[in-house]
Amino acid sequence: MAEHDGQFRLVVNPAAGRGRSLRVLPEVTAVLDAAGASYQVSESASLRDAAAIAGRAAEMGQVVVAVGGDGLAGALSGAAAAGGARYGIIPAGICNDLARVLGIPVDPAAAARVLISGGERRVDLIGVTAPGQPETVVFCSVYLGMPSVAGEIANRARWLHGAVVYSVAALRALAAWTPASFRVEISRGDGPGGGGVLVRDFAGYAVVVANAAYFGALAEVDDGMLDIVIMRHGPRLAFVRDLLKIRNGSVLGPARIGLDRGTEVTVTVDRDLPAAADGDTLPFAAPLRPGTPLRIRAVPRALRLLVPAGVSPPASPRPGPPPA
Repeated sequence: MAEHDGQFRLVVNPAAGRGRSLRVLPEVTAVLDAAGASYQVSESASLRDAAAIAGRAAEMGQVVVAVGGDGLAGALSGAAAAGGARYGIIPAGICNDLARVLGIPVDPAAAARVLISGGERRVDLIGVTAPGQPETVVFCSVYLGMPSVAGEIANRARWLHGAVVYSVAALRALAAWTPASFRVEISRGDGPGGGGVLVRDFAGYAVVVANAAYFGALAEVDDGMLDIVIMRHGPRLAFVRDLLKIRNGSVLGPARIGLDRGTEVTVTVDRDLPAAADGDTLPFAAPLRPGTPLRIRAVPRALRLLVPAGVSPPASPRPGPPPA
């Protein structure tokens, strides 16, 4: 049984899921009311504002709850972890991939019941920074290349709704894509495979650094390791086929797609490209300038996450590419 001595602080992104977060909120509060739980609701004006709200709630001993999409859930995880707060997720975005990865119900009332009766699991986070910038802590993935370009297209779209917006954005990004030259330096730390630094230089589509099973077939949220997926240059149609294989759960085998593991990663690229994390472009990498190192590290067991009691998250969920 999860303890909740303090109030729940529901941090709501009113724009999530084209307003879905506000629509599902009564279902969530009805569950909390029925359980006699105290709570406060705070609507955020931006991800920065939401993180500030979560930080204050953590200082007050409240359970921080993200009511929104993957971007909000990822953004608030660092604030909750920094304050040592317990953390819950009410998925109310378009794809809700993060909740699926963690085994959290996508039904809002069922997710709210996890806040009341769920268990606590210590999970890893990801720290990401660039020179002269404070580290940003996110949850699931950091990515640079075609997926981050597609994410910006999707976030600007106003004429499509639902998950289809990501597919359309990906096709638009792919149609205009020209290969970029990436350099990836991977520190393996003391994890599997031993220490040392592995260097990958390649021309291609993207680099994805994952803390959970997005592109990575091995990533786990509590093993202290990161999956590093590189997508080398190849025919566009073959690239689409490779992505579909990954999404359907096929073993990573195509020569164009490589998988490494490590505890720290540094990525540079030869042209302006946005870097994104958990669905949103990183403000200090919008875009990342040529040759500027993007440094990414695992932050082991940093977050006290509320998950369904007695239920382990799926071992290898396949939600597909990072969302916008």
